[in-house]
Amino acid sequence: MSREQLFALLPGSVNPLARLLALRRVEIVAQCAVLMIAVGWLRIPLAVVPMTASIALLALANLLTRWRLEKGGAVRHGEVLAQLVLDVAVLALLLYFAGGSANPFVSLFLLPPMLAAVMLPAAYAWAMAGLTLFAYTFLMFWKLPLPAPQGDLAQLDALFARAAGGVGEHLGHSSGFALHVLGMWLNFVISLAVVAFFLTRMAAALEARERELAAAREDALRNEQVLALGTLAAGAAHQLGTPLATMAVIIRELELAHADGELRADLLLLREQVYRCKQTISQILASTGHERAESRQPLRLDAFVRRLLDEWQVIRPQVRWRLDLLGEQSAPWVAGERTLEQAILNLLDNAADASSASVTGAAGSRADGDRPSEPAVVVAVTWDAACCRIDILDRGPGLPEDMAKRFGRAFASSKTLAEDRPGGLGLGLFLANATIERFGGKVELFNRGDSLGGACTRISLPLQRLTAGAHVGHA
Repeated sequence: MSREQLFALLPGSVNPLARLLALRRVEIVAQCAVLMIAVGWLRIPLAVVPMTASIALLALANLLTRWRLEKGGAVRHGEVLAQLVLDVAVLALLLYFAGGSANPFVSLFLLPPMLAAVMLPAAYAWAMAGLTLFAYTFLMFWKLPLPAPQGDLAQLDALFARAAGGVGEHLGHSSGFALHVLGMWLNFVISLAVVAFFLTRMAAALEARERELAAAREDALRNEQVLALGTLAAGAAHQLGTPLATMAVIIRELELAHADGELRADLLLLREQVYRCKQTISQILASTGHERAESRQPLRLDAFVRRLLDEWQVIRPQVRWRLDLLGEQSAPWVAGERTLEQAILNLLDNAADASSASVTGAAGSRADGDRPSEPAVVVAVTWDAACCRIDILDRGPGLPEDMAKRFGRAFASSKTLAEDRPGGLGLGLFLANATIERFGGKVELFNRGDSLGGACTRISLPLQRLTAGAHVGHA
């Protein structure tokens, strides 16, 4: 999550602009108090009108900022930087009328870079550091001199002069005042560099840690959901065993009764589907940790995908599909676990469900480019030395914009988009995404950019995870 996205999600109490608003209130009150003390009690003849106008300008900006926060909306980096620039400009203007770099409050220039380092990326923090350094350097050469105090502080100044060794030594110190100002400037440069360097690194480290913690929380939540679904699946598998066995017996009796009838083909298809269900349930019940850790027989990637599609064709015999192998080199050896194969089968099912009925009615198995129309599902496989990519292209209505953002979460389904088929729970997408991420891969969902329409489900997998067991088995 980026900082701009984080700013948009934070409540007003911790919004960076809200924090600047609170700090600026303190700043305005402090500036008014210092100006009143300097003019009223110390009787320092300052330029009250321009200084008061500067403080009033800052107060007006604070009111506008509060109104902007009440309107709502995301807070961008540039907006926070502009607010800090305004603070630096007002402080520089006040110091210009009050002695410039010789003013003891010149060290307040350190505050804006500190705030920028905490709330903004490093580039913005260094830009703020450069701006404050420019303002400090400018005030060393262009400013109005700070008049001497005429009140009680004048007597205190004389007392300090006598305590320091007399008027002569005090005057000697005054002759070296330029060196003192230069030392203050150098001290400010060093402090500014240290603050900007360490605070930006600290803020970046804290942000990275927050991202890691957020990712860990999401992984833990997803693992809990997968565990709950696995427990429910195991219970459902036990409960479905007896009904499926009963159905198999009844179908067999019907086949014997209608050996030469019109229902023979339909009964044969129904028996195959029941057998497929029983096989799937047996795999679920046998899928314990160490038993399912072993991979299948190693195959070339193209042979692995073809076998998977042949298996899928038994489940969805009415769907026309085409396989495009686009690798520039020989296909690598892979050994995919059954969980990975099931994840890809789930995504193939989703693509077939999303495709329009006009391309799913004809029977057929493999389209090798000689069909007159585009098949319902196109599987394009590409690979290189590091990874492989499987694109599953459908011809459905496409995806809304928010679907890609919600993809991979439980109960986020695209099957409610069509009115002629029942909606889904999104469990297939959720489990497929979790399984593929466990192999170090990722799943992307986006709309196709051609005239045919539909969506593309892209599976990216690192070959290192797939070929580790294949090398052992192939050897």
